[in-house]
Amino acid sequence: MGHKLPVPAAAARDHPNLRYHRSVDPKPAKKPTNYTNAWAEAKLLMFQHRWNLTLGFSLMLVSRVAGLVLPTTTKYFIDDVINKGHVELLSKLALAGGGATLIQAATAFANSQVISVTAQRAITDMRKKVMEHVARLPVRYFDSTQTGILISRVMNDAEGIRNLVGTGLIELTGGLFTAIIAMGVLFYLNWRLTSAILVVLLAFGGAMSLAFTKLRPLFRERGKITADITGRLAETLGGIRVVKAYTAERREELVFAKGVHKLFRNIAKSITGISATGSFATLVIGTVGVVMMTIGGSAVVHKQMTLGDFIMYMFFIGLVAAPLISIASIGTQITEAFAGLDRIYEIRAMLTEDQEDDRLEPLTALHGDVAFENVTFEYNKDVPVLKGITFHAPLGSTTALVGSSGSGKSTLISLVMAFNRPLSGRVTVDGRDLATIPLRGYRQHLGVVMQDNFLFDGTIADNIRFAQPGATREEIVAASKIAHSDEFVNEFKEKYDTVVGERGVKLSGGQRQRIAIARAILADPRILILDEATSSLDSESEGMIQDGLRALREGRTTFVIAHRLSTIRSADQILVLEHGEVVERGTHDELLAVNGRYRQLYDKQYKLELNRFINPGEDFTPELPKAVIPAVRGGGAGAPAL
Repeated sequence: MGHKLPVPAAAARDHPNLRYHRSVDPKPAKKPTNYTNAWAEAKLLMFQHRWNLTLGFSLMLVSRVAGLVLPTTTKYFIDDVINKGHVELLSKLALAGGGATLIQAATAFANSQVISVTAQRAITDMRKKVMEHVARLPVRYFDSTQTGILISRVMNDAEGIRNLVGTGLIELTGGLFTAIIAMGVLFYLNWRLTSAILVVLLAFGGAMSLAFTKLRPLFRERGKITADITGRLAETLGGIRVVKAYTAERREELVFAKGVHKLFRNIAKSITGISATGSFATLVIGTVGVVMMTIGGSAVVHKQMTLGDFIMYMFFIGLVAAPLISIASIGTQITEAFAGLDRIYEIRAMLTEDQEDDRLEPLTALHGDVAFENVTFEYNKDVPVLKGITFHAPLGSTTALVGSSGSGKSTLISLVMAFNRPLSGRVTVDGRDLATIPLRGYRQHLGVVMQDNFLFDGTIADNIRFAQPGATREEIVAASKIAHSDEFVNEFKEKYDTVVGERGVKLSGGQRQRIAIARAILADPRILILDEATSSLDSESEGMIQDGLRALREGRTTFVIAHRLSTIRSADQILVLEHGEVVERGTHDELLAVNGRYRQLYDKQYKLELNRFINPGEDFTPELPKAVIPAVRGGGAGAPAL
C-alpha cells in the first residue's frame, strides 16, 4: 500500500521532493497491542452500556442455572426411578427438566436480543465518535495517512467491540460461571477423578494461553494489512482514468495481488493456529474420556459411585469442557476487539482542531487584513519550502502569486487557510496571530476555488449549496449565473437536480470549476482563495468568468494563483516566488518595467499565446522571432488580448 510523505495534496506541485511510495509491503515493525489503552476504551464502553450489560448478565445467569437442572435429573432418573423403581418421581423430574429447559431457552433468547441490540448500538455510537474525531483532526494528519486506513478505523475496528458489549464477553463469562459450578459438583461426586481431569484441563489452559500469545500479533497485523489494501484499492479505483491512460492495469493488479497474498498468509497462519488449538482441544476431550473410563469406571465397579453419579458426572464434564473449548474462538474475538480498541484509542488520543481552539479567544468578527511576517515553513526537516516570506494583503486587496512549479505558491496558500502552521514567523489576520484564532470561526469566512475542485456525488444544487446548507434555490441560481454555470446546467434534463457522480466525474473539468466558483460565490467569504480557478476553462469561458470573479473580489481580500498571467493583471500586488522566496513584488506594470523574473514568465507565456493565435493547430513552438513580439505587444492588428 502506498504511503505518502507528509506533504499536503494541495501543495504537491510546490514540493520538488514529493514522491509516492507504491509498495504495499513496507514491512514496518510490528506494534504490540497496548492493553492499557484498549482496556481504558473498553471500560468506557461498558460503563456507557452498563444497564443493558447488567440485564444481559442477569439473564445469562438465569439461563446458565436453568441449564444445570436437566443434567442433574439424570442421577435421580437412573438411581431412583430405574434402579429403585420410584416411578412417582418420574413426572416431577420431567416437569423440572422441561420447565428448566423452557426457562433456559426464553432467557437465552431475551439475552441475545438485549445484548445484540446493545452491541449494534455501541458499534454505531463508536463509529460516529471516531468519524467525528477524525473529521476534526488537523489537515497535516490526512496528508500522511491513507484514506483506506482511516476508513478501516471507522468501520472495521469499531465492528470488533461487539465482542465486548455483545455476545462474546457474555458467553465467555457465562461459560466460566457454568464451569466453576460444574467443577464444584464434580469434586463432590468424585474428587480423585476430578483432580486427575483438572490436571489435563490446566494443561489445556496453558496451551490456550500460549496460542493467544502467538495469535494476538497476527490479528493486529491483519487489521493493518486490510487497511493498506483498502486504501490502495480506493486510490486505484479513484484514479482509474490515469491507470487506463498509462495502461497500468497489470501493475495495479500485481500491487493488489501482493497485498491480498500478504493478507492470505496472515489468515493462513491464523487458521493454522486456531486449527491447532481445536485439534488440541479434541485431544484433551479424548484424554478426559480415557481418564473417566479408567478411574470413573473403576469407581462404579467398586461401588464408590452409582451409575447415576457416573452419568451425571459425564454431563457435568461437558459443562466444564465446552466453555474451555469455546475460549479459543471467543478469546480470539475479544483479542481482536482489544486490538481494534487500541487503534481507536490512538486516533482519539490525537488533539483535534476543536480541542486546540478551546483554549483560544473566540473570533467575534473578521475583516480580512492579512500579513505574513518573516514566515518560514518546511514539510521535511531541513528542507525549507518557504523562506522568510513577508508581505501585507490589506482588506479588500488582491494578491497574486506567480512562480514556477515548486516555488511555494500553494504552500503559502495553505498557510493562509491554516492547513499548516509556520515553522517560524507568523501569519496575522486583522493584526491577530492566526495561531491564536479558532479555526472553525476563521474558516467560516473563507471561500476557496482550487485547481482540482472536489465535487460530491450529489446534485449540482447540493454541491453549490455545500458552502451554505440553508441557501434557497434562488440564491443557488444567482450564484450560478455569476459563475456562468447556469449556461450548461440549464441544458441538462434535470437542471440543478442533475447528479454529478463521484468527484463530479459526469462533468467536464471546466464545468466542475464553474460549479466550484459558484460555491465560493454563495459562501460570501471575507477572504477568497483562487488557486488556478480558471485553469480548466477555454479563453471564451475564462473571459466571462473573469467578470464574475472581479465582482466577487470587490471588498474581499483575495489570493490568486494563476499560470495565465493575463488573469492577474488587475491584482493590487503580485508576488513572484522562486525556491520559496519572494524575488519580486509589485503591480503588473511595475514588474514588467523591472524586466526581471516576472518579465521572463510573461514573455514566455506571451509567446505561447501568440503561437496559438498564429498557428491554432499547433500546441507549442520553442521560439518566435524577437521582432514579432514588440509589434504584436504594441497592439498590432489581430493581436491576442492578454
